[in-house]
Amino acid sequence: MYSLTVENLGKRFGARKVFSKIDFELYSGDSIAVVGSNGSGKSTLLKVILSLLVPSKGKVEYKNDQKVLTDDNFRSYVSFVSPYLNLYDHLSAEENLVFFATVAGFHVTGKEINALLGKVGLEGRGMDYVMGYSSGMKQRLKYAVALLKKPEFLFLDEPTSNLDDDGKKIVFDIIEEYRNDSIILIATNEKEEYELAKNIVRLT
Repeated sequence: MYSLTVENLGKRFGARKVFSKIDFELYSGDSIAVVGSNGSGKSTLLKVILSLLVPSKGKVEYKNDQKVLTDDNFRSYVSFVSPYLNLYDHLSAEENLVFFATVAGFHVTGKEINALLGKVGLEGRGMDYVMGYSSGMKQRLKYAVALLKKPEFLFLDEPTSNLDDDGKKIVFDIIEEYRNDSIILIATNEKEEYELAKNIVRLT
């Protein structure tokens, strides 16, 4: 059983308060949506939870069966999809998947790559350079990258950004597939997205 505890979390940039007093505790099979107006700090909160930014107050704690996961090892269990995360345009989709798997410290087979590309609707496009992909195709590929490690924690920032209806269905199917066993955090203002989560945190 994995858990994520966010306790009295706050973030400031100088004199500007972004958010404060954020508290929640999630276990495997739980999900939460972070909602709020543009500029309310949704992406910043995700970055703090991911240790990409240092909190101004409070703490974030990941556990596996009550054992605290350190900053050095919790990333092995976490996947993150966001519009501002970059792929490598000069590599093919398959080469991107191999690269990100290698960076994460594991080997991915051709069969696994084909299955992932099929899951996100990119079958037959694995050898194409990513520079030729549309924005929606790149977003789909980011999901293939995220699912490489079969994450215990799946964090999604604007999960259906740049996606058409078919792409949105793929994302919703992925969330449904992982929601019973993983911890899912969704940052969004889209009602059809935040209604997929069991809990909601509202930023103002």
